[in-house]
Amino acid sequence: MGASAASAAAFYRDVVKAGEVWTIRDAEGFPTSTNASGETTMPFWSSRSRAMAIIRGSEAYREFHPTALRLDDFLESWLPGMQRDGLFVGLNWSGKRATGYDSRPEDVAAAIAHQRGGIPRA
Repeated sequence: MGASAASAAAFYRDVVKAGEVWTIRDAEGFPTSTNASGETTMPFWSSRSRAMAIIRGSEAYREFHPTALRLDDFLESWLPGMQRDGLFVGLNWSGKRATGYDSRPEDVAAAIAHQRGGIPRA
């Protein structure tokens, strides 16, 4: 399993365990980026420490701060909104270039549901 695949697997495992998802924002809002395939992606992380690593390690995100979202809000509001807007979900991006897996919102929702198994919603 490559680093991006391992980071994506950790994303699903960790957000279900913690019940929250992390993103970053600045005074202008939440960032998006265009990936190599031309898709617009919004990044999310499975922990505050992962989000902080991007803020500290990537020049593009130096002015951002971490923001926690309840997992249920992410599933019920954010992912459907991103799907409507044609945005992809960046999963646990890492490194100076802030790269990793970008997935469709409906695929992220399905993977989280699968990871939850029989875990009831909060």
